[in-house]
Amino acid sequence: MITGTVRTQIDQIWNAFWSGGVSNPLSVIEQLTFLLFIKRLDDLHTVEERKSEDLGIPMQRNIFPEGADDKGEPYDNLRWSRFKNFEAREMMRIVDEHVFPFLRQMGEEGSSYGTHMKDARLGFSNPNLLAKVVQMLDDIPMDDRDTKGDVFEYMLGKIASAGQNGQFRTPRHIIKLMVNLMAPTPQDTICDPAAGTCGFLVSAGEYLRDHHPKMLRDKDQRKHFHNDMFHGFDFDSTMLRIGAMNMTLHGVDNPDIAYRDSLAEEHGADEGRYSLILANPPFAGSLDYDTTSKDLLKIVKTKKTELLFMALFLRLMRTGGRAAVVVPDGVLFGSSKAHKDIRKMLVEDHKLDAIIKMPSGVFRPYAGVSCAIVVFTKTGVGGTEDVWFYDMTADGMSLDDKRTPLLDDAKLGPVPEVALSEDEHAKNNLPDILTRWQALEGEADRPRTAQSFMVPASEIIATGSWDLSLNRYKEIEHEEVEHQSPAEIIAELRALEAEIAEGLDRLEGMLG
Repeated sequence: MITGTVRTQIDQIWNAFWSGGVSNPLSVIEQLTFLLFIKRLDDLHTVEERKSEDLGIPMQRNIFPEGADDKGEPYDNLRWSRFKNFEAREMMRIVDEHVFPFLRQMGEEGSSYGTHMKDARLGFSNPNLLAKVVQMLDDIPMDDRDTKGDVFEYMLGKIASAGQNGQFRTPRHIIKLMVNLMAPTPQDTICDPAAGTCGFLVSAGEYLRDHHPKMLRDKDQRKHFHNDMFHGFDFDSTMLRIGAMNMTLHGVDNPDIAYRDSLAEEHGADEGRYSLILANPPFAGSLDYDTTSKDLLKIVKTKKTELLFMALFLRLMRTGGRAAVVVPDGVLFGSSKAHKDIRKMLVEDHKLDAIIKMPSGVFRPYAGVSCAIVVFTKTGVGGTEDVWFYDMTADGMSLDDKRTPLLDDAKLGPVPEVALSEDEHAKNNLPDILTRWQALEGEADRPRTAQSFMVPASEIIATGSWDLSLNRYKEIEHEEVEHQSPAEIIAELRALEAEIAEGLDRLEGMLG
């Protein structure tokens, strides 16, 4: 967690942008991403210089070449550690006319550092704002991976709290729940085909560091972690830059964060490649058949993006691969042929593990639609026996547009620092979901009136529509209420009438 001081420093940077005329939160985070990238290049170059001096060998990665660029500016002046000391207008000249062209050149050359910098531009023209932000960023202590990652996550949180472009940001406690449900292993190859800011991939990486600390001490596993484990796709270049920086600052050296329109491109090269998919894809949209990948239309003929993404997940997963994905409720009970086909595939052709129904306010203020987490395993030969249903009614936050915490920080999320009481569980179901998921053998005995229960695949198939809506199977427990008999009620009414009549007679006598 970042300290109050660092939080204040970031708030001040944000306010500086707003007062400097950069008011779109996505533009602010994009410009901060560029500046952090420039700072990181200088840090990497400095590490190489020190290694070269200590070992007496030539530098292996010379990010800033010797000499000058094609405009005659010494490359040394393009380094953060140099230009941060320049006067504001000189700093602006260096950064705008030399540093950003240098970044774009790196992107065009396909450098692993600059892949997403092909169209990098400084988004403001105020020298004093640049000097102020550079100084503020330089003052934030970002020496270790945890702090860098937390700082960037806090910055990303401001996209959501500003109420714009929040569709790119799934709530972090929901991401953490899904990652903990899937429990990634060092052998996994993880993909999010709608990566956005790479929240799922970052959270999976943090889970692995916490639960498999020996992984990074093993040469092969370390290489896999840094180069081959994480794959994220998006067709928004701004999101790619932010996502790549998010991964980098969380200590993943060379993740595969690539530009790809996941629903439009063919997937032959990626078919069956991934062992774990974690995603909250965009939905409630539709595509034309002409612009949709033909290999997905072979799985399910539909224009609906949420169904096409389900087909995509099945195509990308290897046999035995697992997935936890967010879908709108319509996927669970929609009546079209495509809806039924997808559900039939999950239940009969693969292994459907769980449906976790979420309350409709989870994605507010951006969307009020009800959603569910679907957990399944790709088998190709069936295997669904019982499907676990859980009715999540609270996620620790208010379900209105403000989404304010209902409990202390130590009691939020799927893995709270302290155990929750029964009253607190009613405000945060996430730890209970995880506990019950990890002991599914005990779920078979729960009645259908409980918050979670099992439903046999045969019962789902028997519906004829492979209905997966929780309300189809949940039983409501009605409390027995004892009412008086009609004769007793009538007797009471007559007694009341007599009492009223007697009172009226007495009143008339007094007035007469």
